[in-house]
Amino acid sequence: MSEDRSTDNAAVPEADDDHVAPATDAATAAEPAGRKRLTMLLIIAAVLFSLDLLTKCLAVAYVAPGEWVPIIGDFAGLKLVRNPGAAFSMATGMTWLLTLIAAAVVIGVIRIGRTLRSLWWAIGLGMVLGGAMGNLVDRLFRSPGPLQGHVVDFVAIGWWPVFNVADSAIVCGAILLVALTVFGFEPDGTRSGRKHTEKTA
Repeated sequence: MSEDRSTDNAAVPEADDDHVAPATDAATAAEPAGRKRLTMLLIIAAVLFSLDLLTKCLAVAYVAPGEWVPIIGDFAGLKLVRNPGAAFSMATGMTWLLTLIAAAVVIGVIRIGRTLRSLWWAIGLGMVLGGAMGNLVDRLFRSPGPLQGHVVDFVAIGWWPVFNVADSAIVCGAILLVALTVFGFEPDGTRSGRKHTEKTA
């Protein structure tokens, strides 16, 4: 009987830790990478938000409403405008709705940022987040009141509508995100075309 028991125990295969370790190691390595991308996103957003707030305060303090301050002749200069609409003075009659959209964008970007593995996606989303926060603060705290606040615009270039740092950050960030999507770069750091090639190979 003792020989049979020893034979049965010997026949049971031992657990192979090698099959579990790679998945565990990959998950462990992905967590620091994700935190780094979120940190990068938040740093970019904070820098752009601070720059936007500072330049708006300077514009309000030193540029009279409607006054033209030339920088490059008649082509580029400063002109203080209170904008109730979206970027580049669009949708001027929907200030409250734009405020809610901006708040939703801020929340959405932060949630997406927690899963990021791509540096370029972190940069693009950081630009969008910084710009959205800059204009959101105007809508919440500037006159005529909460959810109705007018955004401070002050950069005038040629025929282009007057804008600010936040508008530029949002537009440039959105363009970068669209380009990343078109060329197949995923937020998780992979590339869709390469994944498809690997599966079919």
